Amino acid sequence: MKKTAFITGATSGIGRATAKRLAQDGFQLVICGRRQERLDELQEELGALTEVYSLNFDVRDKEAVFKAVERIPSEFAKIEVLINNAGNAHGLDPIENGSLEDWDAMIDINVKGLLYVSKAIIPKMIAQQSGHIINIGSTAAKEVYPNGNVYCASKHAVDALNQGMRIDLNQYGIRVGGIHPGMVETEFSEVRFKGDKERAEKVYHGFQPLCAEDIADIIHFVVTRPYHVNIADLVVMSTAQASSTIVKKD
Repeated sequence: MKKTAFITGATSGIGRATAKRLAQDGFQLVICGRRQERLDELQEELGALTEVYSLNFDVRDKEAVFKAVERIPSEFAKIEVLINNAGNAHGLDPIENGSLEDWDAMIDINVKGLLYVSKAIIPKMIAQQSGHIINIGSTAAKEVYPNGNVYCASKHAVDALNQGMRIDLNQYGIRVGGIHPGMVETEFSEVRFKGDKERAEKVYHGFQPLCAEDIADIIHFVVTRPYHVNIADLVVMSTAQASSTIVKKD
């Protein structure tokens, strides 16, 4: 019987690449995102490889999260893998100039959204006495960099929640692990800079950053280990990156 993976933020970047990688290995998928058109495209593409069910909702909307999970058909109901991937950075300002709207977006998506989805899925894993939760953090979960303040705080929270989940869910045989990527060339910087593509492109200029497929391969490796193996905390950066602020560029 195929394992079922539930992936948030599946319409772009790491989430989309992970959906493709797991589909190639025969996982059936519940893909989630805010953009219905992209969900439809991904469902059609991956439908040739595996069974796919899509859910259109915003992780910030608590009621929408729980209603969406309730709609999952019985053939997808046993969720073995939850990948809490949905997340965003908004703005790159010193704390005194920060936008309240940006702060709300990061905390609502990166922290509260992760909690809402986890709260909806965890009871299913407890009932089956098994499951695997992967929380996608960031190197910003491990260090703070100039102007990163609230984004770093939100990812530090993900790191703490990852550790807390692992402790609290240990009694149920549920695996929990965090994966913390460094600079990955996706839509991340374009979102952070409010659609300024030129500024976003400069972030990755002069060195080879990670790509979404790199992280997808790592996620696939983690979730396919024997069940007695739990990779609890993993930090990955490109060779050129030594920290959030030290990057070897040409």
